[in-house]
Amino acid sequence: MTDNNRYNQRGVSAQKEDVHKAVAALDKGLFPNAFCKIYPDYLAGDADYCNLMHADGAGTKSILAYLYWKETGDLGVWKGIAIDSIVMNMDDLLCVGATGPFTYSSTIGRNKHLVPGEVISEIINGSQAYFDRLKEYGIDIFFLGGETADVGDVVRTVIVDGTMACRMRRDKLVTTEKMQAGDVLVSLASYGQATYEDEYNSGMGSNGLTSARHEMLKKEYARKYPESLDPNLPDEVVYNGYHGLTDATETSLDVGKLLLSPTRTYAPVVLEVLAKHFDKIHGIIHCSGGGQSKCLHYLPAPFRVVKNNLLPAPPLFKMIQASAGTGWKEMYQVFNMGQRLEFFTDKDTANAIIEISARYKIAAQISGYVEKAEKKEVLIESAYGTFSYT
Repeated sequence: MTDNNRYNQRGVSAQKEDVHKAVAALDKGLFPNAFCKIYPDYLAGDADYCNLMHADGAGTKSILAYLYWKETGDLGVWKGIAIDSIVMNMDDLLCVGATGPFTYSSTIGRNKHLVPGEVISEIINGSQAYFDRLKEYGIDIFFLGGETADVGDVVRTVIVDGTMACRMRRDKLVTTEKMQAGDVLVSLASYGQATYEDEYNSGMGSNGLTSARHEMLKKEYARKYPESLDPNLPDEVVYNGYHGLTDATETSLDVGKLLLSPTRTYAPVVLEVLAKHFDKIHGIIHCSGGGQSKCLHYLPAPFRVVKNNLLPAPPLFKMIQASAGTGWKEMYQVFNMGQRLEFFTDKDTANAIIEISARYKIAAQISGYVEKAEKKEVLIESAYGTFSYT
């Protein structure tokens, strides 16, 4: 069975083709190639400002948290899910130069029979605790409440989403309009332990978790926790791995915690880079859904982005590939593969970004370059082969 067939049978897709088709006719905002949709300043009517609003969430990572909590009793994993929802919003907004202050509203849907109040408390209070932590690095996020709904007929376990918004000056925006042939890419690692993280981060982020969960974990979880999957899925795509959640790995984390590493924010790095090198930044891409092919959707002209020096894939992604037998081309398209943020800039600024990142103990390196082409393309030249995405 091909990788795409497995994804389709599980009801997911790497590229969100249906979503892109559904929104194709909608207004693209002030800067169509920007990473986030940018609106006029509807709130105050100031032509020098713009409004930004972004919605995202932890996705099916919450199912992994549910499994790990049920198996171990560790409530702490739910704080990580709160962080995932926040970072998936915040780091997307960072890509257009938004540095706050931000407002945030959470949306939690749960099956009350399976997810008790103590879990909801961990998620909500974990959100506020993370906002307090970010404030130490100059990132202000104001928690404006949200909605927690008991929707057991709709949600089998729990889903954790959020919406983040801010107002910012238009002359501080980062779009991809300045991207040009000759630019280089700087990739920042999604793994390791940044100065503002409490433990090793596997680099998982919050994308590709449906695939990772079913390809990594044992079949017994389907029998033990039938609420963790769609009962209509074919048996051959359900929990067909060989790992247990508490199995040891070559890292300091067990399998469950490896998959549940909270999504790393790059906010402290981005704030410093923008403060010192704003005029030299031609684009910032958050390599979330779509993995290393993500930037393809934001190229302002027919460019080829050649990624010929990516950071090495960390242990987690090698484990997923070995367990699933997924082709490497699909791995780079579904997962961030160890680098989840990239800057487009000149070589001198690239080296300055690498130095800033290093101060936060985040590995970074020049990973590729931009060249003119007949059509938009991402070309990955890796130790596992050369792969083209168009």
